[in-house]
Amino acid sequence: MAIRSNTIAFTFDPAIPRITAHDIHVWLHAEIRILEQKVQMIQIDCIKRQVYVKVTDKNYILSIINGTGGHGEYKHHTGEISPVEIAVAGMGYKKIRVANLPPEVLDDTLRATLAPFGQVLNIKNEMWAQTYRYPVAIGVRHVNIMLTQHVPLHLVIAGQRVLISYDGQPITCYGYGDTGHLHPTCPCRQRRAPFPSSTKPVTYATIKATMPQSSGDQLGDNIHGESSHLLENVVESNDQNMDPTARP
Repeated sequence: MAIRSNTIAFTFDPAIPRITAHDIHVWLHAEIRILEQKVQMIQIDCIKRQVYVKVTDKNYILSIINGTGGHGEYKHHTGEISPVEIAVAGMGYKKIRVANLPPEVLDDTLRATLAPFGQVLNIKNEMWAQTYRYPVAIGVRHVNIMLTQHVPLHLVIAGQRVLISYDGQPITCYGYGDTGHLHPTCPCRQRRAPFPSSTKPVTYATIKATMPQSSGDQLGDNIHGESSHLLENVVESNDQNMDPTARP
């Protein structure tokens, strides 16, 4: 699913009469006061009664959300006033599933951890159904939250690595926690140079064959000097090639 970026979603009450595109443009300028030079696109979804406004940068989105408090009002020609929910597109009200968090970790700790991502409304434990022998907590918590920014797939809460999931969540790098890419394509990942697929083992005989031809003690010194040093490297190289557990 495509993730909208730098986009504000204005959600109107579905029970109200439809509003013309002209009136929406006027309302965005007069009431929300969106600067013309900041707008890149305005898309109207008549079925969902939503208006998507793509702007130039994320900071401008946050300034609008903070300035309006996430809520607006639209005044109809009849004088009727209807509420408008203002949120970052793809966010707003979400039900987050938190797995692998021990029951000893308090809800207040979970609430504090999620606070930077939005306003936590309530937290409930998922329970085993009554059809099971033990209809107790399943070890998963459900958090209702008004998101202002996406939550990574993994978080560390009270020293415990937990799994976070919800509808519309972007893909997350499990190695570094960044959103928008997976670990195999992570730009921060350090790639090691692979060993050759097949390397012919080097033996003492092959090293001796490459040594300069000399006589007497000089040959012995060469063998026991330079060759012994080379053999140390050969043993280490062969061990790495033969180790079935070695990884690139």
